[in-house]
Amino acid sequence: MVIEKDQSMVFRKIEDDTILVPIRSNVGDLDNIYVLNEVGARIWELIDGKRSLDEIAATVCSEYEITPKEAEKDITEFLKGLESVGAVRMR
Repeated sequence: MVIEKDQSMVFRKIEDDTILVPIRSNVGDLDNIYVLNEVGARIWELIDGKRSLDEIAATVCSEYEITPKEAEKDITEFLKGLESVGAVRMR
């Protein structure tokens, strides 16, 4: 499974916060801002439309203290949440 970002989402780091803002018709939808934690932000950075879930999970495992099984479960749950708000597509 490969994950692609939706082009209508803008990723920004503002001080210590990492946020996703949906952009519709060049206007920011400020009612739907999503704040990502450190790991969520790293996963977002790894989503490039080429990497698979397994590749993203392997990178997260190498950078954080988490087992492959936990990483895959947590990343899948995180991606489903992103998919539900239209931030990513899984194919």
